[in-house]
Amino acid sequence: MTDTAAPQGPVIQVDIVSDVMCPWCIIGFRQLEQALAQTGTGAQVRWHPFELNPQMAPEGENLRDHIVRKYGISAADSARNRAQMEALGTSLGFAFNFTDDSRIVNSFAAHQLLDWALEHGRQHPLKMALFAAHFTQARDVSDHATLVDIAAQVGLDRDAARGVLESGSHAAQVRERQGFWTAQGISGVPSMIFGGKYLLTGAQGAEGYAQVLAHAVAQGDTVTAG
Repeated sequence: MTDTAAPQGPVIQVDIVSDVMCPWCIIGFRQLEQALAQTGTGAQVRWHPFELNPQMAPEGENLRDHIVRKYGISAADSARNRAQMEALGTSLGFAFNFTDDSRIVNSFAAHQLLDWALEHGRQHPLKMALFAAHFTQARDVSDHATLVDIAAQVGLDRDAARGVLESGSHAAQVRERQGFWTAQGISGVPSMIFGGKYLLTGAQGAEGYAQVLAHAVAQGDTVTAG
């Protein structure tokens, strides 16, 4: 678990079911950060695995082609959606650098590394680095060498990270965690659970998150910071 805001006030546990491939997940998190600042609330965040495209081939797919095929929209509509998302990201201090060559890749290896990083107290910084690597830097976050580099970037042991990926030591645990959230009815991301009780799905905006934070605090659904 990671403190994402200085716990000067009440602290809420926030579980976020998310995929690194999901732009709305980083948008939703940035909106959550705004809500935490607005309400003077602290958060302990834990990220949980979800794959938007579990059958994605190892080589990935062109993002525009994927969106057009999956959602049945035109290439022009896809381009407009990406432009709107870039503008929203800019307003939240996050850079989406989409191009015609942007790709979507298989995220299962990234989830395994995130599961391992949780044990070492570096899950949150790794998640943030993975979002930046994929959306801002156009790096292939399905590639093991790239993942190892990103792990080292946030202070994790390079050789240990490589061992996790090569051995698949966390694969079964990630599948189990995915199954748990699916069994809870989670079918879209981001899904945020506040105080273990209150679920919001999709990027709900700073005001939406501020309301549920205030409600959780009022109900006493807080945790001890640390």
